[in-house]
Amino acid sequence: MTADNPALSRPELPGDPFGLVRHHGEEPEPEAPLDGRSNRWALLRLALVVAAVIGAAYAAGVGETVLLVGFLVACIVAHELGHFLTAKAARMKVTEFFVGFGPRLWSVRRGETEYGVKALPLGGYCRIVGMTNLEEVDPADEARTYRQRPVWRRLTVAVAGSCMHFLIAFAVLFAMFAGTGDVSGYLPVPADSPIVAIVALAHGQSPAQKAGFRLGDQVEAVDGHHFETFAEMKAFIVARPDTRLSVEVDRHGRLLTLHPRTVNLETVAIKGVGAGATRVARPTGFIGFEVSSVVHSSLGASVLHAAGDWWHISAETLGAFGRLLTLHGIQSYFHLLSSPSAAAHPGPHSVRFESPVGIVVLLHRAAGAGLAWVLYLLAAINLSLGIFNLVPLLPLDGGHVVIALYEGVRGFLQRRPYHADVRKLLPVFYLAIALIAFLGISALFLDIRQLAT
Repeated sequence: MTADNPALSRPELPGDPFGLVRHHGEEPEPEAPLDGRSNRWALLRLALVVAAVIGAAYAAGVGETVLLVGFLVACIVAHELGHFLTAKAARMKVTEFFVGFGPRLWSVRRGETEYGVKALPLGGYCRIVGMTNLEEVDPADEARTYRQRPVWRRLTVAVAGSCMHFLIAFAVLFAMFAGTGDVSGYLPVPADSPIVAIVALAHGQSPAQKAGFRLGDQVEAVDGHHFETFAEMKAFIVARPDTRLSVEVDRHGRLLTLHPRTVNLETVAIKGVGAGATRVARPTGFIGFEVSSVVHSSLGASVLHAAGDWWHISAETLGAFGRLLTLHGIQSYFHLLSSPSAAAHPGPHSVRFESPVGIVVLLHRAAGAGLAWVLYLLAAINLSLGIFNLVPLLPLDGGHVVIALYEGVRGFLQRRPYHADVRKLLPVFYLAIALIAFLGISALFLDIRQLAT
């Protein structure tokens, strides 16, 4: 069933009995605004609480993690800011823009919009009137509702949130390539990257130790062969077990020639891996040095590399979502839920969502690993959020995109405006809500179980 003008066609019974699709966001009716004096005290209290939380976090040794969580919350707020700005540009009526959910801590009204902060820092929301035909709107505001704006305007509002995530991801990837260097593995590690570790064998010195390799040395050639990437050089060494090699290194601008004799990892163990154990099942040459995996780029090249890695991460994310939706992916996911050992040691193709707990753990580990890993993780999280929000199901933004496109096509064919009746989508909507809730709860279960073991 459809309604050409949803404002004039109202059901006798509520079409949305739980009230979940009437607004962009799931907040209750607006509270009465605070007076000026109370508002100033509320803002001061809020600032003191934030400062106290940050101070306590640094005192506990997790200050960087808390700041990263705050930045991630800001990214989620930026998602709503995208909706807000495009809605304002389309002259839609936006009555609220809040950071957080729950009880209001502070707010201020500017024009028709109330801006503020609420108690639970889990993101943010903006209230755009008339998102669907299920929302009752003052007739005076009907012309400024989301549902009455042109299709292209509705599309820009619907996709703006994900676009903000995509822009943030590109910006932090650019910062990684131009500033800290690539640690994602997108760029191949050059063969002449400086040596950052000398590895020992389980029994005795490694060939690198015996030959006199030092930290900071840069390998220029092996047996007269010059290599572009470290992977190519490593393959050359691996193919030559028990072989004396001539390695030319650059040591602080001075060229030296070292003569390591490779060992065979088929019969020799690396220290810390397992003394006396066989490490590989075939002859494998080994010298025993590791080079830096951080690859730096110029500013110009960083733009291209950031775009390429942005596309690469997006493709991997889409592929992971696709694998999760297959029969094998569903079976693997339930196997993770039922088997602690499978969750502790997931296979290379296992796919799962991270709960807020898991994301905080990942951010904490990234903070300990360095800024480059922080930037890469933030880019991956933002791309995942942006892509997930475009899944074509209500209440996600992708659901509004599909509805707007459908209405546009039907309106074009009928030569008059067309508005879909969202009541017909409510069963799918509640099914999507249940699925999202299941994924969130199960991800939280996996993360808490992993922390407890």
